[in-house]
Amino acid sequence: MNAITIGSTGAVGRDLLTVLAADSDYERVDVLVRRLPKLPQEHAEKFHVHIIDFEQPEAWQHFVQGDVLFSSLGTSKKRAGGKQPQWRVDHDYQLAVAKAARENGVPQMVVISSVGADPKSSFFYLRLKGEIEKDLQTLGFPALTILRPPSLIRHPTKRLTETLSVKVLQALNAIGLLKHMKPMKTLDVAKAMARLAKERTQGTNIVSGQDILFHR
Repeated sequence: MNAITIGSTGAVGRDLLTVLAADSDYERVDVLVRRLPKLPQEHAEKFHVHIIDFEQPEAWQHFVQGDVLFSSLGTSKKRAGGKQPQWRVDHDYQLAVAKAARENGVPQMVVISSVGADPKSSFFYLRLKGEIEKDLQTLGFPALTILRPPSLIRHPTKRLTETLSVKVLQALNAIGLLKHMKPMKTLDVAKAMARLAKERTQGTNIVSGQDILFHR
């Protein structure tokens, strides 16, 4: 299989590169990034890195060719500098690459969303994730897999609020509460992405919460 990835400098994206490097079913991986990622040393020859400007699709859309597009692209409101810049990254950039994939005949996309994604949500982040899910479904991928993980355990992380939320959920899980929201490792999510792509489930397939772990 030939894969394309976006979001490869993030926690899930970095782990996905490691998973793809070790998986012999993936023979070539085109990595579209805004800055150079840290590539796995193992089987490094299968990676083809393209430093791109997402706002100039005419310069990169010809790279978006293969059997599956993986997207773990996303940022935080703080890192982006506000809601509008975050929307541009999480929604507009992601949708632009997905459109290029469909135009080039890529039959499958696997994308990271979030538990609670809903285009009608009153919470900005969940509404954002719901909108991109909805818009990706209009593109007509023969196979579209949407993963909705709960809180993620990233190593290392400098986000204080993220660290605290994971610890709170883990404490509640320990007394039997919110088991469906149990935090999971980014590596487990990455493994599930690679496995689900090979399953080639037709139509839109939404895998949410702890169900993700069954596919790692």
